[in-house]
Amino acid sequence: MHITIKKMESDDEIRGKAFVHWQSWQEAYPGLVDPGYLAALTLEKCEAMAYRWPNNLMVAKDDERVIGFVGYGDRGDEAPDTGEIFALYVLAEYYGKGVAQQLMEAGLKQLAAYPRICLWVLKENQRAIRFYEKCGFSPSGEEIVSANIGATEIRMVLKSQK
Repeated sequence: MHITIKKMESDDEIRGKAFVHWQSWQEAYPGLVDPGYLAALTLEKCEAMAYRWPNNLMVAKDDERVIGFVGYGDRGDEAPDTGEIFALYVLAEYYGKGVAQQLMEAGLKQLAAYPRICLWVLKENQRAIRFYEKCGFSPSGEEIVSANIGATEIRMVLKSQK
């Protein structure tokens, strides 16, 4: 296993990111999101999204295979001083191998100039919540119901960057 973290640049990386997005949802979210939404989330839809939003993404590669990704950015006018980890996914076969930690570190490095960093996570996704807590995030108390996926998300905020 030879893992590299790099900016997503090539068509192969964009398609690889789309596969990880699709496969990760199929692996991690049964029982956590609406089954109809999950069934309708096709690889083709994930690929269209990957091409539509190619910026602010870093991929994890095992040799030439994309095995994970992190998306990051700012909240815009909603919260101009807040950076956000928008997405962090790793194929299940790479769980526990440090890939998600490397992706998180890469994403946080890109957001280092922000005084506040947050993310949203499914309230019932205890595995992800424990991971984010190990990375220094804690629940803010904010929740939103995402009707399109049929699940509640909680906001987590990085306790301290320094």
